[in-house]
Amino acid sequence: MPTRRELANAVRVLSMDGVQAANSGHPGMPMGMADVAEVLWNDYHCHNPANPGWYDRDRFVVSNGHGSMLLYSLLHLSGYDLPMKELANFRQLHSMTPGHPEFGEAPGVETTTGPLGQGLANAVGMALAEKVLADRFNRDGHSIVDHNTWVFMGDGCLMEGISHEACSLAGTLGLGKLIAFWDDNGISIDGEVEGWFTDDTPARFEAYGWQVIRNVDGHDPAEIRQAIETARAESGRPTLICTRTIIGYGAPNKQGTEATHGAALGDEEVAATRKELGWEYPPFEVPDDIYAGWSARESGAKAEREWNARFEAYRQAYPEVAAEFSRRMAGELPADWATETAAAIRQAQADGGDVATRKSSLQALNAYGPSLPELIGGSADLAPSNNTIWSGSEDVLRGGRNGNYVHFGVREFGMTALANGLALHGGFVPYTATFLTFSDYARNAVRMAALIPAHQVLVYTHDSIGLGEDGPTHQPVEHVASLRLIPNLNVWRPCDTVETMVAWKCAIEERQGPHALILTRQGLPHQSRDDAKIADIDKGGYILRDTEGTPDAIIIATGSEVGLATGAADALAGEGVAVRVVSMPNVGRFHGQDAGWREAVLPPSVTARVAVEAGVTEGWRGIVGDRGKVVGIDRFGASAPAKQLFEEYGLTVDNVCAAVRETLNKD
Repeated sequence: MPTRRELANAVRVLSMDGVQAANSGHPGMPMGMADVAEVLWNDYHCHNPANPGWYDRDRFVVSNGHGSMLLYSLLHLSGYDLPMKELANFRQLHSMTPGHPEFGEAPGVETTTGPLGQGLANAVGMALAEKVLADRFNRDGHSIVDHNTWVFMGDGCLMEGISHEACSLAGTLGLGKLIAFWDDNGISIDGEVEGWFTDDTPARFEAYGWQVIRNVDGHDPAEIRQAIETARAESGRPTLICTRTIIGYGAPNKQGTEATHGAALGDEEVAATRKELGWEYPPFEVPDDIYAGWSARESGAKAEREWNARFEAYRQAYPEVAAEFSRRMAGELPADWATETAAAIRQAQADGGDVATRKSSLQALNAYGPSLPELIGGSADLAPSNNTIWSGSEDVLRGGRNGNYVHFGVREFGMTALANGLALHGGFVPYTATFLTFSDYARNAVRMAALIPAHQVLVYTHDSIGLGEDGPTHQPVEHVASLRLIPNLNVWRPCDTVETMVAWKCAIEERQGPHALILTRQGLPHQSRDDAKIADIDKGGYILRDTEGTPDAIIIATGSEVGLATGAADALAGEGVAVRVVSMPNVGRFHGQDAGWREAVLPPSVTARVAVEAGVTEGWRGIVGDRGKVVGIDRFGASAPAKQLFEEYGLTVDNVCAAVRETLNKD
């Protein structure tokens, strides 16, 4: 039987060889953390390589994702469907082993990591998901939700500000099933971190309310095991295990230095490392006894069989609750979802009323929330402004069965990355909220949600100069255009309650990525539309108001400016100008429709087009064409009442009418 060190050396050598074959990558972290990973995966990590999606598996996240060869080696050795040829194809086009772990590329990869600290925040979200599901579904004698979230992280993760946001909240939430391993090797790309990272990290985490296990020798299996045992015994606090490691452990001439951090070791050092470790096998060859020592197929299958038996007993005792659990974990919507949402949208159209779309969003939550127990979310300390607390909201900290609301505090970045973890865990539809201008704080987590893709609803209120007196620091003139540039992000800017409810419906139903809802502070006029027009909203752009025959001009608008467009159309009708009004709540979605729809809404023959939006104009120029005009804002705002600002920046009916006249008079 191989020794623990020999098992760990398999990870070291595979990681070293993968990086060497690619002549690119980061061998140092995998070689340094191999002993910790060996103890964790062989003695504690509960998973089934034959079924990577088993609901009650432990989650394992490598937050310092540049050490991806560690994860790939662990998955391959323990029996996942990740062949050796894929490890040898590390960082190559279309391989299952990209430079940083990517969700969906290889079985067993729980999230996409690389931007440091975000994997840690994802892990906090996964641990929160476990806690809330356990509170909701477990019963006396029936623990069907009972798993740990393990996360590896390095000095870089802890330097990133998101680590403070996520770990502070994790301590407050008491996530006892979250266990983090700090790879304390003292080295980063620039060299020894003592020149720029002298925090008392253990004291910092103790201040967050974590259990901290200090000074663990990351190359001593006995110390590692004892630390994990202590961590598992603590149920009320997350645990930080501080493992002192040597980066590049085993590379005799480079270990302990930045030379192993982000570059291949080189042929000579690879050969020297093999000799140092006593590894006598050629690249990408592992002997059978090492495979046998690593394989988790038998133990994983046994663990899942035992869980299945427990779940069957649970199903017999609580059939309705068990059915709800299965539905939620499968990502299925309630059986009556389509009927109830359609009725709610029709009722909103009938009710009418001038309403700020942030309040329309609350109306949608109140309409949809009661039939959607998987809905979980919160705001970054702006709940009264974002309108995120609906009638069925219950704080997760109360520990009740129906906990579904998180007070995230002023942590926009951490909140968004945490929600990515909630989504990836399964069993939830997460939503987060802040002012649109503060989406910048969360920007990289939004991008990661789109890249993964992770399903969450991003509620962004106070969407323009309509914010008013708070001034340009809070007026997001460029943000909507910027968000529209992110691939796979559905950006909605609805014009009234009905469009808002349709946007929420689509955001809940369509789970291949995030949806951003861009909402107003100020009240907006209700728009008249029939059932056919309601059905057209989800196409992203549709004819809200039309004329007899071919229109002379088309006004295209979103959100609060749709009211300006209809007002201008009315005024121009008095001059004999026939104007079609197109509401385009989701520009990207409209572009994704077939040519027939796009040309029916925006006929190529009608070149007199004006787009109106209280934001930067550049993104609209391709839609209006050479003859068209864009009425928008290409400068920062000012502090004043909203009505005055709209007049100051030319967002008025008169100015829209003038723009239409100008397009009509062009040769």
